[in-house]
Amino acid sequence: MIGETMLKVENVTKRYGKVVANDNISFQVGQGQIALLLGPNGAGKSTIIKCIVGLLRFSGRIEVDGKHNKSLEAKRVLGYVPEMPAIYDLLTVDEHMEFIRRAYRLPDDGYDRVLLERFELLDKKDKLGKELSKGMQQKLSICCALLHRPKVIVLDEPMVGLDPRAIKELKQLLKELRSEGAAILISTHMLDSVDEYWDVAHIMVKGSFAATRYSRGDAESGEETNLEELFFRITEGSGAERGTANEGGEGTEK
Repeated sequence: MIGETMLKVENVTKRYGKVVANDNISFQVGQGQIALLLGPNGAGKSTIIKCIVGLLRFSGRIEVDGKHNKSLEAKRVLGYVPEMPAIYDLLTVDEHMEFIRRAYRLPDDGYDRVLLERFELLDKKDKLGKELSKGMQQKLSICCALLHRPKVIVLDEPMVGLDPRAIKELKQLLKELRSEGAAILISTHMLDSVDEYWDVAHIMVKGSFAATRYSRGDAESGEETNLEELFFRITEGSGAERGTANEGGEGTEK
């Protein structure tokens, strides 16, 4: 059962000059929920992600755990995995974890070692960031984002560059975090990587939501939950498909 709203996006619009990257987007992610942002390249997925984590200015409002997204209170409970790993070249893997631990004033309880072991980085703890492969940098970025046990987790194309074992481990970890009450938002175009564990999916086309579907489906309306079929019909077809309103009564179609 989905808990209280942890991430709330209301009427967010982002423009680059005359180009509208996000057009009046609204949605919510609750406790214990995994939400997806799906869409082709240029649909506006990364833009709304960057708005949520405070990297871009926008019109509208975004709240994290009831606080304005750019407030310190919001940042303390937010974890962010960017599309391109943000790694310090001259810090070792171990020093990255210590840096995060100190930044969030976390106890040295061994959780950093647990994360590094799960992503097969423990034996790389003395390697510099610049010495890591792209896949290892991505795994380190994930470990850094999750070390402070965030209540809201935002991931932008997190599977890109990961090996099959790391993808499997990340999926399992996200399921565990969901069961612990975390609100999780994943932006991706890799449908097969998220097929079996999503709760709600928003399909974006040209900066707007073209459809919203829930994994449980809707037996009465016959609403389909096959994301791949729905995704390709919307993105390759006329785009006439529209989503239904979500449970809170908020419209999800544009």
